[in-house]
Amino acid sequence: MTHRKHTLIPWVVWIVAAFSYSVAILNRSSLSSLGPAAQQHFDIDATTLSAFAVIQLVVYASMQIPVGVLLDRYGATALILCGGVFMMLGQIAMATVHDVGLAILARVLVGTGDACTFISVMRMLPEWFSVRQLPILGQLTGLIGQAGQLVSVTPLALLVGAYGWASGFIGIAAVGLFVSLVGLCVLRDRPGEGTMFERMTGRIGSVSRNAKPLGKQHGAGVPVGVGPPETALLSAFPESDRKTKRRKRPLPMMGFWHRIRRLLSVPGVRLAYWVHFTSPFSATAFVLLWGTPFLTGGLGLERAEAGGLLSLTVVSGMVAGLLLGPLSSRFAENRVYINLGIVVAIALCWIAVLLWPGVPPTWLLAALMITISVGGPASMIAFEVGRSHTPRTFAGLSTGLVNTAGFTSALLVIFLIGLTLDVQGAGSPADYTLEAFRWAFAVQIPFWVLGSVMILLETGRTKRWMKENGRSLR
Repeated sequence: MTHRKHTLIPWVVWIVAAFSYSVAILNRSSLSSLGPAAQQHFDIDATTLSAFAVIQLVVYASMQIPVGVLLDRYGATALILCGGVFMMLGQIAMATVHDVGLAILARVLVGTGDACTFISVMRMLPEWFSVRQLPILGQLTGLIGQAGQLVSVTPLALLVGAYGWASGFIGIAAVGLFVSLVGLCVLRDRPGEGTMFERMTGRIGSVSRNAKPLGKQHGAGVPVGVGPPETALLSAFPESDRKTKRRKRPLPMMGFWHRIRRLLSVPGVRLAYWVHFTSPFSATAFVLLWGTPFLTGGLGLERAEAGGLLSLTVVSGMVAGLLLGPLSSRFAENRVYINLGIVVAIALCWIAVLLWPGVPPTWLLAALMITISVGGPASMIAFEVGRSHTPRTFAGLSTGLVNTAGFTSALLVIFLIGLTLDVQGAGSPADYTLEAFRWAFAVQIPFWVLGSVMILLETGRTKRWMKENGRSLR
């Protein structure tokens, strides 16, 4: 019975961590169905509305590398809990302020907290599970995260409509507080370490001391799942290491930039970056901000119909995560091409919608919702690619670096959509037109082209690099 309890600990830790990520997604996408309401509440135009999401994503993306460094130093639990506190403060501010500048500051706090969560959860998984379990668990983590997005699409809009702006955002903060308190008592960075509550009190319980990972053990009792994959060659850069040793007194931050250069010198890490850059931004821009304005203001759909289509996007993404996890694990050698095929499908679907004469039929809109939703789960392949080329000591920094990609492309697309609408004189709900939205969403096309070209280039370089170094994927 004791053995069973100890083997349940990894699953309990993962479930709480995944729900922490779900709350982060809820915080991130809390304006997804409230775009018109936010414009009326703060009396702002489309460019200013896009600034809410853009600044939030700028903070998120710019924090990824610093958070990765902190993650390698302080551990996942501390970062997840700190992130929860930042998001709670941000949502309380969002609920109570009426000034646009203060509201943007609130989104900065949300973006900062959000930045701490996902990569911390992904960093925690290899400590508790085997390498073969990671692709599936990564997708399941994304699936649970999408539940937070599902809440932000319809229930949050209904709550705000029924009880007011402040009640909706205070409710989000309350949910975040509850999950953070549970995490304080449950989350553990790795087997044998105590929870944050246990570390604060100085009493590590037997459950924490005796917890075991689910990866198979070998010789010294170290889980296979936590070791670097066979492609991790960063430790084999003797020339770079010698240069570091010759530096008597390294300048501040030089160690940090040295680590970044070492990571980016590996083609597989660069490949992971472009994989994450290319597939998720369309769904992020659509669900996070511009989906509801496009469906209601551009296509003339009722709010209930728009909410149904957005919910279809979220549910489809959850189903896609269940399918892509086993696929990326089973076909590791071809997982990048799976991602690239999904990118092509997203681009073709969008082009069909944009070129359709008049309002596109419901079946085409449903196909668009389903197709773009797959881009989010497909971006998780980037973390598997990055993990396959990164040693354990660089894991947090690498995950953060890769995670900046999709949010960099998303924030640029979100901003350009709002700017394009304003340039056409269609920057407010009263002025929205389908033609204006067609030109606005067309800004995505150059991003797909750039990302696809870079994926193909870095795939070739990665294959040559692996061949030259006699390495292969597990």
